[in-house]
Amino acid sequence: MANQRPDWDPYFMSIAHVVKTRSSCSRRQVAAVIVKDRRVISTGYNGTPRGVPNCNEGGCPRCASDAPSGTGLGECICCHAEENAITQAALHGISVADGMMYVTISPCLTCARMIINAGIREVVFEGDYTFTEQTKALLDAAGVLCRRLGMG
Repeated sequence: MANQRPDWDPYFMSIAHVVKTRSSCSRRQVAAVIVKDRRVISTGYNGTPRGVPNCNEGGCPRCASDAPSGTGLGECICCHAEENAITQAALHGISVADGMMYVTISPCLTCARMIINAGIREVVFEGDYTFTEQTKALLDAAGVLCRRLGMG
């Protein structure tokens, strides 16, 4: 039987799906994987900042509440997966410039700004979060290729 090696995009997205299992968020598990020269250089998942009790331990009052999805986001203290992947690389002195980011859901506007300023050149995502026209236009204006996995 022939070895069925996955293409690069599904390979790195499958790694992101493993990374998201580390998320302690009680509402949604998300992950980001930053790749450079086809090598994983940083990963991140959503959750509370370093040193703060995890969501599932009551660390984020908004996540622990019964607030409907999409509401009270200004009260959420959690970091997004993209943010954590970028800051984790920075913490360890690893440049993400010219890298690619694989994310299990589309980036929000705030994460898009961080992606642009970090010098990431391409974002591959799977599901939808709040991928607004403004977010897409901003990434386009900055020259960041952004595509849904499987849709070129």
